[in-house]
Amino acid sequence: MKNGVSFILLLAFIFFVFTGCKNNKPDYAELLIIQTTDVHGTIFPFDFIENKPTNHSLASIYNMIKRERQYYKDALILLDNGDYLQGQPTVYYYNFVDTSSLHLAAQVMNFMAYDAASVGNHDLETGHPVYDRYRKQLEMPYLAANVLNKTTGEPYFQPYTVVERQGIRIAVLGLTTPGISNWLPENLWSGMVVADMVETAKKWIPIIQDKENPDLIIGLFHSGVDAKNNTKSQSEFMEENASRLVAEKVLNPVGDTVLLMDAQSHSKSVSKIKVTFQWNNKTNRYNKLYEADVVNVDNESAETLFMETFSTQFEAVKQFCAKPIGEFTHAVDSKDSYFGNSAFIDLVHQVQLDVTGADLSFTDPLSYRTKIDQGPVFVSDLFKLYKYENSLYTLYLTGNEIDKYLEFSYALWFNQMRDKTDHLLRLKQIEVDKFVLEQPYFNFSSAAGIEYLVDVSKPEGNKVQILGLSNGAPFYSDSSYTVALNSYRGSGGGGHLTQGAGLSTEELSRRKITSSEYDMRYYLREWIEDKKIITHKKGTNWRIIPEEYFELGKRKDMKLLFGE
Repeated sequence: MKNGVSFILLLAFIFFVFTGCKNNKPDYAELLIIQTTDVHGTIFPFDFIENKPTNHSLASIYNMIKRERQYYKDALILLDNGDYLQGQPTVYYYNFVDTSSLHLAAQVMNFMAYDAASVGNHDLETGHPVYDRYRKQLEMPYLAANVLNKTTGEPYFQPYTVVERQGIRIAVLGLTTPGISNWLPENLWSGMVVADMVETAKKWIPIIQDKENPDLIIGLFHSGVDAKNNTKSQSEFMEENASRLVAEKVLNPVGDTVLLMDAQSHSKSVSKIKVTFQWNNKTNRYNKLYEADVVNVDNESAETLFMETFSTQFEAVKQFCAKPIGEFTHAVDSKDSYFGNSAFIDLVHQVQLDVTGADLSFTDPLSYRTKIDQGPVFVSDLFKLYKYENSLYTLYLTGNEIDKYLEFSYALWFNQMRDKTDHLLRLKQIEVDKFVLEQPYFNFSSAAGIEYLVDVSKPEGNKVQILGLSNGAPFYSDSSYTVALNSYRGSGGGGHLTQGAGLSTEELSRRKITSSEYDMRYYLREWIEDKKIITHKKGTNWRIIPEEYFELGKRKDMKLLFGE
């Protein structure tokens, strides 16, 4: 999981710094830079989770690239900005199921002739065996200057690369979000330290300028822009979304323009930048003109040779996803998860409790809106139930910490309703008749194993009343309980355990009792295959009061969010 980014979701940017020194360089050159980002396994024009064709994919992007290469030839530079190895079953299959073949993601990157890629947080979420294998199979540099070898202090991945086109030298510096150390369990990035982006850029930009004498530096940063940075004069150390901070604070010695670009995720668009270089003898540097745009690929068809080349892999993934694993006697819908107990969430709670034997379970909706219909359940449905490759933790928490955790969650989740006309959920209006959730849906964490009330008429910090354990035993604030939760949350992701319960990341590590060998989809699949017929319905262990406020608020906000 991620914030924002991550999901939280992480934005991806390109950052330009221009330098100059002719040294037999051409008087004029014209380059085209194309960047993909957050592909999340969207390789083919087909959604393997929903089992339907789509109009966006790397196969479609390749059609555009092939056309542009006919015109620009070797003057085209192709880059990817991370979060490639997680999302669609295409990558999951080659991450964890078929681990002996060449990884499909590496084959595609090589086929498309990428010049470089940066490392994303969701790439590292796959674990060392996956991304180390993937990196070795790539025929281009895999960049992250601020991911360091814990023993040597040197970059674990290549920090930067230099590409020469038309006599122009282009350096590409890779950085990734330091939020990785807060979002992912340490075993996934063992032997590594993730350093601050600003400090890392301050180190490497002078090295690149002195050693490589580039005409253009591109920062391939798997990180976003935090709106609060716009009002701050000083950067926050280890800021998760630090792209703008790097652009502002790592000064270009000649004061040139810095351009930040952000394409859409899931192969829906690309960043496209045309740079024209004209040597100026008076200033002894290039005058540069650039035309930048984010280009949608909806109108691009999938490139024929691409689809033919990877047809065997396409069919292997499709067959994997189509395998039946059980049957649901009732549909489950994630939209119900925002309004109390839901079959969608409570099924995950039940699996976590059964697998770990814990006293309690914490979980949240990992998809904003998805549904699994009554009837056969297939492997593809596991990606609807559980979007990310989280493993399963068991921690010791006190009753007081559990209460604070829930108060933190429900403060993010529910508005304080002062009368029946107020919103139930914390919403923000973005258009006249359009509302969205104020907070990321994947931070709406509920509990199973305890009975409790959520009073939406009360202010933050006073909404939750825990009545007792679901087995009938009393619940004590000073007693310790075992709690099952995913690795993102158990590592401090979202702030529920750190800001909410007040535990440091070091203390969280000490509280950890078990960490699962496999990801949650593995255990969901085992559980469903064992039960065969799943009659799971929503639980009744927590409810929202006052009931009249709840019913009216639910009716209003359900319609605003989902039109129902």
